[in-house]
Amino acid sequence: MAAVAGVTGCGGDGDAGASGRNPPPATAPAAPASDSPAPAGSSAASPGSPSSGSVTPSPAPVSPTSETGPTPSPSGPPPFTAKIEPVSRDEVRHSWRPGCPVPVSGLRKITMTYWGFDDRAHTGTLVVNKKVADDLASVFGKLYDLRYPIRRMEPVDVYKGSDFDSIEADNTSAFNCRSATGSGNWSNHAYGLAVDINPRENPYVYSDGSNAHRNADAFVKRPLKKPGVINSGDSVVRAFREIGWGWGGSWSGTKDYQHFSVNGR
Repeated sequence: MAAVAGVTGCGGDGDAGASGRNPPPATAPAAPASDSPAPAGSSAASPGSPSSGSVTPSPAPVSPTSETGPTPSPSGPPPFTAKIEPVSRDEVRHSWRPGCPVPVSGLRKITMTYWGFDDRAHTGTLVVNKKVADDLASVFGKLYDLRYPIRRMEPVDVYKGSDFDSIEADNTSAFNCRSATGSGNWSNHAYGLAVDINPRENPYVYSDGSNAHRNADAFVKRPLKKPGVINSGDSVVRAFREIGWGWGGSWSGTKDYQHFSVNGR
C-alpha cells in the first residue's frame, strides 16, 4: 500500500448568470445616461438614486466549502489513510533518552485512520521503528477495513512515558524505551518493533491468571467474544502474521494478549 495518503479536494468557479434586457419605453423623455434603460411604464430615476424598476438577479448557488463541513459520502465512512513522517526529539522527550537502542532518527510516526468503539472513523498516531512503518500501516489498514475497533491511538509520550498509565487509558501504542516486563533486557517496544493493541480488552495475564489492571478483569479468559478482543487465529492475529509478526497470546504460561512484535517476543 502507499505509505502516504494525501487529502484531495476540488473546487471551481460557478458560471456567471446572463441577465435579460428590458424593452425600451415607447416614448421616453430625455434622461441622464444610465447603465440600462428604465423599464416600460416606470418613471425615470433621479440622478444618484437607484432605479425603482431595476431587477436584482438571483444569486448563484454557493458550493460547499470547508467551513460548512464535508459533504457526507453516500458510500459510507472515509477510506483509510496513513502518513509516515520523521519524529522530532521533542515528540519523544518522555519515551526516549540517550542510551536507548534506537536513535530518534530511526523512528517514524504514522498518522492514520482507525475505527473506534463508537463505530466512527478517527485519526491516531503510532510511533514505530522506521524499518517497519510501511508494514504496520498496511496491517492497520486491514484492521480498519475489517472495522476492528480501537479505543484510542496516541504516542506513549501523552502519558509521559508511563506504560501503566497508557494501559489504564486503553491506549494502543508502540515505541517506548523501556525494559521488558519482569526483565532487565530491552523490550521490543524500546526498538519500536512491538505494538500493544487495546490493552484493557487484551491484558497481560500472569501464569497464575492475575493481571495488574482491575479494569481488565473481565477480559482475562480466552476465547472471549467481545468488541476489541483478540482471540487465537482471528483476523487481527492473521493480519500481523502476514507481515511475519508474532502474538503474545500464543506464549506458554504468561499471556500478553495485547502484544505483537517483529520476533514474537
